[in-house]
Amino acid sequence: MQTTEPIVELTNVHKFYTLGGKRLHVLKGVNMSVGPGEYVAIMGPSGSGKSTLLNLLGLLDVVDSGDYRLAGDDVGRLGDRDLAKRRNSRIGFVFQSFNLFPQLDVVGNIEVPMVYGRRPLRQRHLSGGEMQRTAIARALANEPPLLLADEPTGNLDETTGNEIMELFDRLVASGQTMILVTHNPTYKERVQRVMRMRDGQVQGSDSETEESPRRHGGTEAHPNYRASTDEQK
Repeated sequence: MQTTEPIVELTNVHKFYTLGGKRLHVLKGVNMSVGPGEYVAIMGPSGSGKSTLLNLLGLLDVVDSGDYRLAGDDVGRLGDRDLAKRRNSRIGFVFQSFNLFPQLDVVGNIEVPMVYGRRPLRQRHLSGGEMQRTAIARALANEPPLLLADEPTGNLDETTGNEIMELFDRLVASGQTMILVTHNPTYKERVQRVMRMRDGQVQGSDSETEESPRRHGGTEAHPNYRASTDEQK
């Protein structure tokens, strides 16, 4: 029986940073739930808190208050070693700048999450599309329950970017849970749900419309997986 437990569940999450002696309230009571097989986009203006939220979701940072459960596991305040273990096994990352190791070939880059150790230094020139495909393969190497993509087509031309997005469509159709952070408004037609951020809060969540091309193998957004802020409850 397929589980309906959320892959991502944030409850009243707050995050603060100190800059120049001033305490900044970056995330302000964020509530968010993403179910198995969902394809969700996070959109919002610069400074809205998208990057901070992505860092928390990717276990690159921890919450200051509130709760974060990843595939049912409370991960909000783990230590560095435990965070690293869960990042490696449960989350795949796809970045705008690819973040490949230039001294490794394609296979070597894909193997990084699976095996730590020394590898022969190999060089090969790859196009932007080839680098991003390699980065996606690396992100999926450990079959993580969650795939995070941060502006994955930002450094690609339109044609190559569309090819990458079609690859994401096929991954979601196979059951992959995915969260996409993007400024590209055309991508909202590809996902099942759009979460809109402003001033450190999730202002709303738009489900896909009938006109939206549901090219994800019939995967449905679970009706209980919606985002809200404390004020909306």
